[in-house]
Amino acid sequence: MCTSLGYKDASGKVYFGRTLELTVDLPYQVTYFPPGYETISEVDGKASLTYAARFGVLAVAMPCRVPTPEAPIGLADLKVLEGLNDQGLTFSLLSYPTAAGAQKSADITQSVLSASDLGSWALGQFASVAEVKAALEKQPIELQPLALLGGVVSPFHYVVHDATGASLVIEFDHGVMTVYDNPVGVMTNGPKFSWHLTNLDNYTFLTNVDQSSATFGSYQARQPDSGIATAGLPASNTSVGRFVRAVFYAQFAEKAATPDLAVKTLAHVMNNFDRPRGVSIDYPTQGGGHMEVEGLQEKADAPYATEFTCWTSLSDLDRKIFFVRDYRSLNFTAIDLKALADVKAPLVLPLQKLEGIASDATAMLMAPPKAA
Repeated sequence: MCTSLGYKDASGKVYFGRTLELTVDLPYQVTYFPPGYETISEVDGKASLTYAARFGVLAVAMPCRVPTPEAPIGLADLKVLEGLNDQGLTFSLLSYPTAAGAQKSADITQSVLSASDLGSWALGQFASVAEVKAALEKQPIELQPLALLGGVVSPFHYVVHDATGASLVIEFDHGVMTVYDNPVGVMTNGPKFSWHLTNLDNYTFLTNVDQSSATFGSYQARQPDSGIATAGLPASNTSVGRFVRAVFYAQFAEKAATPDLAVKTLAHVMNNFDRPRGVSIDYPTQGGGHMEVEGLQEKADAPYATEFTCWTSLSDLDRKIFFVRDYRSLNFTAIDLKALADVKAPLVLPLQKLEGIASDATAMLMAPPKAA
């Protein structure tokens, strides 16, 4: 499914990384929404909410419906899954399929925000976690059946980080919204966020210090190399195991001395959550718990489903730089939000257009050496 975490460098500057895993590759769009871009959020039977972005937003977005020849996908159909705004605020959507469920509809007269528009609303309107949290107390939000997911009602967590290091989790558990302050800056998938924190009480023994020798009777045991400190980490790719591992890496990864090194350090951390196709599979006959997407699922004759890391993103919240790579890429592509400051119209680029591999250094190796 998904893993997200915050990381700080030696000077306290904040970075954020996340992976997205599904069993299918979807038409993700790298999208820039400039300040002033207007969104109309609609909920059936309720007054729509119209808002204009105060800040520029760079996002990985997904169409909310399957296009048809008569109704191709437009900008209004793109919903933010991951994004960074020009104030250093991030937003992430993470799968939480076991918590899907309808809300009790409130009898209210003010305009209602669809949960599908939480990303554009938060990133476009606010500069900090505190501002988002305050706004959530006043803004009614309703879940909507998602046509692209076969009518499932918004089975997601929503995670927000800012440049101060503050973080919160917005969670709809069977229709009930809870907003949590996130003291560890980490999120994965189910169960609910408060359960993950309680589960950390089972890991108070974790440390990054290798205990590489011990005495058993008269036998002196010694490790042949380093790394025994990680033996207590959960090994599985379940959301519970990934949460504990993400907390460990966010806590103990060395605090980089420079922003460039911090981004590279964060990339190394996120590599621990990268999943190749086939490392775990679900046979349809065995009731696998993967999420299939209506209209975009694996072919009916596919022998199994396998979750893989569709893409990974990194955000430098101080320098306002967004990095992304998809499954077919070894390198991250960087996009500088500051360089888009004068752009007045939305921009859209399919994520697959950024596909690439490491540069070929064969010619460099074969070139005659230059004089010192």
